[in-house]
Amino acid sequence: MTASAAPRDGVLETPGPLLRIVKRQELAFAIVGGFNTALGMALTLLWLAILGDGRPGLAVVAAYAVSMVVAFVGHRTLVFRVRGRVLRDFLAFCGVNAGGLVLNVVLVELAVTGLGFPAAPASMVVMGVVAVLSFFGHRYISFRRRPATGAVATAG
Repeated sequence: MTASAAPRDGVLETPGPLLRIVKRQELAFAIVGGFNTALGMALTLLWLAILGDGRPGLAVVAAYAVSMVVAFVGHRTLVFRVRGRVLRDFLAFCGVNAGGLVLNVVLVELAVTGLGFPAAPASMVVMGVVAVLSFFGHRYISFRRRPATGAVATAG
């Protein structure tokens, strides 16, 4: 492994294929997140069609179950390019997504059953808002790595 490809603090210094194209982590995050949001929306609509408009919260949960795994792999490999700590990262990722799930369910249920909005449009709007908020959670919690320090103690 060359020095430029060596992981430093678990973060790969060599950008992945997506970062080589777009050059900005924020844009890569938006692309992966946009794909996953579209997947989540499609899955939500599918589950709404299967379960009916009376169960929008359950449709959101079912969509999250599938799209969470897809999102973790995409963000970890294409955006944040981290190594190690897979279990910690996945648990943190699930925690951030669980917060988003709760927010999604509460807001969709409020919009549909409380305010009378149609389930499909309300689900799409709420999912879009939560997707934007998740950027900060994943950047600062899910894939957080400590910055490399100049003075690293070595065993000797």
